[in-house]
Parts: sequence; C-alpha cells; structure tokens
Amino acid sequence: MLRRAAAAVVAFAASSALFFPAQAASADELRDAQQPMFKTLSVEKAWQVTRGAGVTVAVVDSGVDTRQPDLKGVVTTGPNMLAEIDEGTKPHHDHGTGMSTLIAGRGRGPGKRDGVMGIAPQAKILAIRAIAEPEDASYQRYKRAEESKDPVAEGIKYAADHGADVINLSIGEYQGDPAEREAIGYAIGKGVVVVAAAGNDGDKKRRLDKDGFAPYSYPASYPGVIAVAATTPEHERAPFSNLNYSAVVAAPGTGLPAGGPNGIDYISTDGTSDSTALVSGIAALIRARHPRLPPALVAQALITSAKPGVYRPDLGFGEVNAAKALAASDALTAPRDAVVGKPGGDRFADDEPQPVAIIDRPAWVRPVIIIVAVLGVAGIIAAAAIALALHRRNPARPVLLAPPPPTGPPPMAPFRSYVPHPTPLGPPPSPPVSQAMPPSVPPSASQSTPPSVPQSVQPPPASAHDDPPSGTDGPPPSADGPPRFERPM
Repeated sequence: MLRRAAAAVVAFAASSALFFPAQAASADELRDAQQPMFKTLSVEKAWQVTRGAGVTVAVVDSGVDTRQPDLKGVVTTGPNMLAEIDEGTKPHHDHGTGMSTLIAGRGRGPGKRDGVMGIAPQAKILAIRAIAEPEDASYQRYKRAEESKDPVAEGIKYAADHGADVINLSIGEYQGDPAEREAIGYAIGKGVVVVAAAGNDGDKKRRLDKDGFAPYSYPASYPGVIAVAATTPEHERAPFSNLNYSAVVAAPGTGLPAGGPNGIDYISTDGTSDSTALVSGIAALIRARHPRLPPALVAQALITSAKPGVYRPDLGFGEVNAAKALAASDALTAPRDAVVGKPGGDRFADDEPQPVAIIDRPAWVRPVIIIVAVLGVAGIIAAAAIALALHRRNPARPVLLAPPPPTGPPPMAPFRSYVPHPTPLGPPPSPPVSQAMPPSVPPSASQSTPPSVPQSVQPPPASAHDDPPSGTDGPPPSADGPPRFERPM
C-alpha cells in the first residue's frame, strides 16, 4: 500500500551509495568491510556454538533474488502478496535481497571466502514479497492500491503458519495498522520472534519534536516486537536512527556490505533495516541453540547481552553481542537448583531433635470413655422413643386456614322480601265470653288503663315499608290481604 513504500525502502535505497562490482570485489575487500561488525557482535565466537542450522527466518520485504550467489540453496520463495499489482512486470527485489544476505549469506567461491557472510550462515530464508520499491515498474500502481488487503499483515501470518522461527521486518511507517498488529500478535502467539526497524528519520528536523524525538514507527512499536536502532563504529546512535522509546536494542547500521540483485553487485548500506537484519541473525542463532525458547526469553537474552545494559531512548539497552546472547540463553534454560531446606536438627531449634515423649493414660480412662459413649447413645434412643409415643397419642391436627380476604368490591346483600301487616279498621273486637276475666279479678282492675309511657321513650309508629324484626319473617300472608312485592335494599 502507499503508506508502506517510502518508509520501507528508505533505509536501503537512500543510503546505498557505494557499489562493489562482483568482478572487482576481492575476498579481502568484502570481508574486511565486515570485520568491524563481526568484532562488535562477537560473531565468530558465537559460530563456535552454532551457525543457525535448522532455523527459518522469514523476510517480509520486497522479495529476494534467488540468483544471488551468496544465497544459493538458502531461499525458499513464498507467495507474492502483490501479485495482482505486479502483473505484467518484474520486480527488482533490491531491499529484500540485501537483508537476506546480512541474515544468512553463505559467501561464494572456494571455501566460501568470497562474498558476504551472514550472521546465521546455516539458516534458511523464507522470502515473502509484501512491499514495492521505487525501482519497480509497478511502484506507481502499488501506491494507488489502497483498496487492496494489507500485504504485510498477510505476509506475517503466512510466515507464522509455514514454519518461520524468526520474522524480519526491515520496513516501517508512521501509522498503525490494526490488521498488522493482529498479525504480529498471531505470530508471537505461535512462538515466532518478530524483529523490526526503529526508523530512519532521526536526522530530519521537520519530523522531530522540540526534544529531538522522532515519531514512532510501526511495526517496530507494537508490543512484543524487538525494535532495533542503528549504531556507528564508535558505538553511538547513528544520526539517522530514530530517537524514541520504542528501541529495545541496537546493532551496527553504517557501512555494511550487502548482496545486490542479479548476482552482479554488492552494496554498502546504512540504515536501521540493516541493523534489524543483524539482530534477526542473532535471534536465529539463539533459536538454533534453543528451538523452544519463547520469544520473550529470546528478547531477554538479547537485552542481557547488550552493552551498556542501561536503557536509553537512543539505543534501547545498547548494542547486542551474539556470543553473550547465546550464553544468556543458556542461563535462561539451565535447570535451577532445587531449594534445599535446613538440616533436620536446625529446623526448630539449635539442639538435636529428641524422641517424642509418649504420655500413658490411666487404666480407668478407657472404660469411662466407653460408658459415656454408651449412655449418650442410650439417651438418644430414649428421646426418640418418647417423641414417637407422644406423636402417636396426640397426632398432629390439620390447621384450618382462614380464606383469603376478598380482593374485589364487597358483595351486595341479598334481596329481602316481606309481607306488610294489614291495619285493622275500627275498635278491636270484644273477646268472647269464654275468655272473660276470672271472677277473682275485680272488674275495675281488668279495665284499668295501662300506665302511660312517656312520649320521649315511645317507639315510633311502624311503617308499612319497615322490615320485620331480625330473625322473623312476619305472619303468613292473608289470602284477603294486599299482594306481596319485592324491592332492592
């Protein structure tokens, strides 16, 4: 994609000023140019332990030219993630080829005394094309391919799924990419070591803040990535190397000879891309020594080897050292001594332990314990029998529960019927003769007027509509009386 191209190749193209034609470059000329770097990294001492056999380093870059003699038998070409963009053109593979020779170049000629020797010359390279370079005929089309899927993220995932032990990302940009970050997390989760360049804008004032710090570069600034800064032969930060807190370690990054495409030229390069390739080579040596060492411990071994070992934003923890990194990885994987406790005589006191005294119980203790236990069991049985007897005498009666209160309006009283009493007209009839007062009662007494009741306590006159007294229905209706009727209350 557009945002990837310029940042990816600036470390190689902008700084590749010196060309060594293959016919003119002597063995002494190339190897002499590599000696300062070999000495700084203690490469030849590390080769006494391992040269990286059995390790695969994926180079997700511009592609690798397999015709480079120093990479004969080293490269496995993976997929071209820009195949649709490159259609009808032939990429140059400049940058990816140079990085691959720094990682796993094997030299050429008799005894491999000619050409470029990489840090891990017995490692293998998995080449994945995921960026284009200005030299490519498809570069302009590549810059406009914003709608395409992220080729770097796809390249990282492919490498993680196809046997890569280390992924070299000598590329960078100043905007994070969620797909790229997810791919790096995927690779680290599968145990792959990811190494990336810190960036080459340290000497571009227009990009620096007031403190001289450069913007963070990605993928170097993603968590879990080993970000690499570049140093000079004087072991100081190279002016172009980004100054910020993403750097983890540093490595030489100026005047390094690297193999060019077509097997014709060698190129002297500057850049954090080159430093990243060197650290990827050391990571390959560690993985060859300890194939199952997790990425975090590979990073720890590199940090342990770094000098001065104190963190600085310009160099991270400092310049790495291949031999010391291998020694640190050995220490990280060495079995730890078992924790040994104090001798038996020193655990509780200064004196030697004495036999434990046994206290004999009196002879009567055991019978007492048995009697108490038997009485307790008998008491439980007796209590259960008493409870059962009481239950049989007084069985539990069901408890009648009151009906729940009504939830609706109160019911209306039922209709009540009654028959009005007929009102007699005229004076009451005289009693029959048979019902006359007995002779013993004086007539005056029988005809006396009943005592009068005060007006205030006399009952009100009965109404024809009054109900009969409670509990009575009144006299039965007369056949000659008025008809019955009902009314609501």
